Amino acid sequence: MSTVHIPVLPDEVVEWLIPQDARDSELTLVDGTLGGGGHTRLLLEAMGGRGKLISVDRDSEAVEKTRALLSAELDAEILRPWRSTAANYSDLPEIINSIDDVDKVDGILLDVGLSSDQLADHDRGFSYNAAGALDLRFDRNSGEPASRLVNRLGEKHLADIIYRYGEERYSRRVARNICKARHEQKIATAEQLADIVRRSVPRSRGHNIDPATRTFQALRIAVNEELKWLQVAVSRLPEVLSPMGRLAIISFHSLEDRIVKNGFNESTSLNVLTRRPVKPSEEEIDRNPRSRSARLRVAERR
Repeated sequence: MSTVHIPVLPDEVVEWLIPQDARDSELTLVDGTLGGGGHTRLLLEAMGGRGKLISVDRDSEAVEKTRALLSAELDAEILRPWRSTAANYSDLPEIINSIDDVDKVDGILLDVGLSSDQLADHDRGFSYNAAGALDLRFDRNSGEPASRLVNRLGEKHLADIIYRYGEERYSRRVARNICKARHEQKIATAEQLADIVRRSVPRSRGHNIDPATRTFQALRIAVNEELKWLQVAVSRLPEVLSPMGRLAIISFHSLEDRIVKNGFNESTSLNVLTRRPVKPSEEEIDRNPRSRSARLRVAERR
């Protein structure tokens, strides 16, 4: 009952969702990506037992684990505003409408990056060196695992996914070698796939990024339909915000950030508060290297 995940942009998230002049208010907030509970913990502590906080996550295992963790570590008074459930953040309008004492909310946070806890779970395939099943699903009760995807899709389709979602310049070579390898033996683990990709993609000089990174990112996005649900959320979530309620989204690569930026700019019900994305400080990057690519954008309901 522990977490290795470190929440990114912690101070900035609290400042945008709970401004100084609202610290004593009864706010209703949503953490749409509970994960290891880092942001939820920070928001609960800043709320000081006031208002309401609703946390959701597609990963039901993460919800159960974090619920137990925070219940054990936080005082009952701090936890009083909190409720949590397993759900897709794109379904937040329905979730909020189902809660009797909640009509609109004052702030919503989405952190659409991969949790360090998920990376540390070698049974799910998020880590490149995992000997467990190549799954990559946030919700193991629905959808198709990545192992099935890489063993059934045609070479061109695989290459298109790896190029589109991973922006991998060697996507055709990777897809070709995946198809060759699976004729000899079905690809079942993350370790198998990573070995194939590493033989296909030259390692850049002076870079420590694993050559398998982009391919794994692409397959994870495809398996979980991440960009689709993010786009749906950006279009739907403003409807549950109260006037001057804020929607804050942290993304980690250009495809996600583009959806958020364009969605905010094109919305007729939002005012963009961050003309440029908020990035982590050098001090934060030193403490948490995985925060390096984080980008926070915030918009406010008109």
